[in-house]
Amino acid sequence: MRVHELAKQLNVASKELITELQNAGIDVKGHMSSIEESVAQEWLNKAGALVSEAPKAARAKSVSATESKPKTGTKQAVSKKKEQPAIEEPEPLIPPSVITDVELDDIDEESEFLKYRPREGKKRTKKFGKKKLKKKTSQQETVEETVSTDLYIPDEIQVKMLAELMRIPSGTIIEKLMEMGMMVTMNQNVDYDTASIIAHEYGFEIYHEKDAEEIQAKKKEEEEELAGLLVPKAPVVTFMGHVDHGKTSLLDYIRKTQVASSEAGSITQHIGAYKIDFHGKNIVFLDTPGHKAFTSIRARGANITDIVVLVVAADDGLMEQTREAISHARNAKVPMIVAINKIDKPTADPERIYRQLSEMNLMPEQWGGEIITVNVSALNGTGVDHLLEMILLQAEMMELKANPEGNAKATVIESKLTRGRGPTVTVLITRGTIHIGDPILCEGFSGKVKSLLNDRGDEILEAGPATPVEVLGLDGVPDAGAFLEVLESEKEAKRIAEETTAAQRKKLLEKTNKPTTLEELYERIEAEEARELKIIIKGDVHGSIEALAISLEDLSTEKISVNVIHMAVGDISESDVVLATASDAIIIGFCIRVDKRAREIAKKEGIQIKIYNIIYEAIEEVQKAMTGLLGTRQVEQVIGHAEVRETFSISRIGTIAGCYIRDGKAIRTARVRVMRDGEVLHEGPINALKRFKDEAKEVNTGFECGLKVEGFDDIEVGDKVEFFIFEEVAETL
Repeated sequence: MRVHELAKQLNVASKELITELQNAGIDVKGHMSSIEESVAQEWLNKAGALVSEAPKAARAKSVSATESKPKTGTKQAVSKKKEQPAIEEPEPLIPPSVITDVELDDIDEESEFLKYRPREGKKRTKKFGKKKLKKKTSQQETVEETVSTDLYIPDEIQVKMLAELMRIPSGTIIEKLMEMGMMVTMNQNVDYDTASIIAHEYGFEIYHEKDAEEIQAKKKEEEEELAGLLVPKAPVVTFMGHVDHGKTSLLDYIRKTQVASSEAGSITQHIGAYKIDFHGKNIVFLDTPGHKAFTSIRARGANITDIVVLVVAADDGLMEQTREAISHARNAKVPMIVAINKIDKPTADPERIYRQLSEMNLMPEQWGGEIITVNVSALNGTGVDHLLEMILLQAEMMELKANPEGNAKATVIESKLTRGRGPTVTVLITRGTIHIGDPILCEGFSGKVKSLLNDRGDEILEAGPATPVEVLGLDGVPDAGAFLEVLESEKEAKRIAEETTAAQRKKLLEKTNKPTTLEELYERIEAEEARELKIIIKGDVHGSIEALAISLEDLSTEKISVNVIHMAVGDISESDVVLATASDAIIIGFCIRVDKRAREIAKKEGIQIKIYNIIYEAIEEVQKAMTGLLGTRQVEQVIGHAEVRETFSISRIGTIAGCYIRDGKAIRTARVRVMRDGEVLHEGPINALKRFKDEAKEVNTGFECGLKVEGFDDIEVGDKVEFFIFEEVAETL
C-alpha cells in the first residue's frame, strides 16, 4: 500500500502521516512510497482503537478533574506560583563594557609618550583615517536602524545614486572605493558587483532590479503567511509535450468539450486557461501549444504554473519538444508528472519511456524514483481519474496558498482584439480579488474593468486567486506574460500608463537614432552581399504573433536574414501597407482579414500580402520567398575528357590538336583546361571543334576530333584536355 492511500483511509494529510511514520522508524521518503500491508493494517487498527477509547478517556478526565478540584483556590495559586521556574534572561548579543583595574606598572611609558607626540607624514593620515572609520561605524549603526536593508540596483549605478539609496554621504563611498583602488567621482558609474561589496559592508542585502518584483512578492507572501492571510488555492497545471502527442485531446477529455476538433490543423494555436472541479476540489489547466515555434509561450506558461503534466505518446517516446519542455519545467523549478498517453495502442511501450526519462535524470517511481508516471488514454479515458488524483496529491504536498484580500495582481495569459468588444485580455489571478469597476493597469495600458468572463464564457462579478478570467476594459492589447494589477484610482492608472508609454517611446528612439560606429560601418560593408527579407506580421492573438515572429527570424542564415520590422494585433490596415511600401517588406496575416482600402493600395504599390491559418504554411512560404530572393549562382560542371594523340601546326591558324574523347563529350561552346603531368597549363574557350573537315557542335565518347584552343599553341602529344561548362543553379539557404 502507498502512503497517500493509507492517509486517505486514516483521513489525515499525507505530509502528517509521513512525519509520524518516520518518527516510528519506518523508512518512507514521499507520498508515493510503499509500505507493507501488515504495517498499514497495524496503523489502521491503532487508529480504530484510538477512536473507540477517545470517549472513555474524555469521561475519565472529567471525573478526575472534579475530584481533584481544590477547596481553596488561593493556596493552590500560591503553590503553583512557587513551582514556576525562574525565567532565564537572555544573554545580550553585545557584552557590556567592563572597566577592570589596571596596575600602573603595566603601562608602557614609551607608548604613552608616543600617544601624545605630534604625528608626522603618513602617521597623521592614519590618524585621520581612524577618525573617519569611527564616524563611518556610527553611520552604519544609524542606517541599520532607520533604513530598509534591501537594495535593488541595475547592472551599473552612479556613485551619487548609490549614496542616496544607502542614505550616506557620497564622499564616504568614494573614500571606500579609493581604498579598493578605484579612483571615481560621484557622477561616475560602478558595476553591480562593486556596489554589492560596498553595500554589504553597511549591512544591506543587494538584489538585481530585474528580480525586484519577484523578491518583494515572495517577502510579502511570507509576511501574509505569518499574519494568517493566506488560504489554500487551486493548483495551476500546464500540459506540455511534443506535437500530436495528445495534449489538447487529453485536456479535451477532462473538460468534456470539443476544442481539439475546432482548431485549424488540430494544433493548439494559443494558450487557453480552464478550471475544472474534481471530487470537490478545483484544478486550473493551461493548454500550451506543442509546436516548437511556440517555445516562448511554453516557457512563459511554465513560469505561472504550479505543476507540469508532461504528455508523452506511448508509441513515440521522448521527442525533441518533449526534452525542450522538460528543460523549461526544470528551469522554472516546477514539479513534473508524466502522463504516458495512447496507452491503448498495440505498439505502446511504457518501459522505453521509463528508460528515456532515467537517461534525463528523471527516475520514474516504477524504477524506485520520485517522478510520478500515469498511463492514460485520451481516446477512451483510461487512467484520467488517476492522473487527476495524482495532481491533487502533488498539490496537497506543495501546500499551495494565496491571499484573496486586497487589490488583485494577475499574469496575462493571452490578449487579442475582438470585434465589437475591443481589447480582450485573458489573465490568471495570482493574488487578491478583481471586481467589475476596478481601475486596472497593464504595461502602457490602463482602463476600468467593464466585464469579467470565466472559462465557460459566463459573466461573473469577481475572481480570486488561481482563477482564469477574461477581462474587458483596457485601452490597448498588452503582451502575453505582462503583469496586470488593480490600482486605487483610474486617474493613477492612466498616469502610470502614460509614463510607461513615454519611457518606452524614448527608449525606442534612442535605439533607432543610435549613431553608427566605425566598427558597425565596416561590418555593413563586409556584409554588403548579404540580403534581408523584411516582414510585417498582423494576427488575432499576441501569443501566436510572437511565436510566428520567433520562428521566422530563426530561418535567418549567413546569406539572408529575416527581419520582423513590425508586429501587432488586428486586421491589416492602410498604415501597414504604407509601412511595407516605405521599407520594402511583405505582410503576413495570421487568422485575420485585410481592409478593403489596404488591399487596393497594396495592389497599386505591388506589396505582397499573405494570409494563413496554420503556422507551418507561413514558415514554408517564407522559406520559398527567401530562396527566390537569393537568386542564382554559376556552378562549374565537367562534361568530358580527351587525350591529345597528334598535333598539326598550320600557318596563320596555329596548333591543331588531334584528340580522342575518352569519356563524356566535347561541346563547341564549352571551355577547356589543358593539363600536362597533373598541372594546368591553360584554361580558356574553344576556337574551333571539327570532325574531319566539318565543324562540329559536339563530339561524343570514343570519337576523334580536331581541337583549336583559343590563345594557346603550346599543346603537345600526351596532354590531357578537360571540357567544362557553367550552369545557373538556384541559390539555396
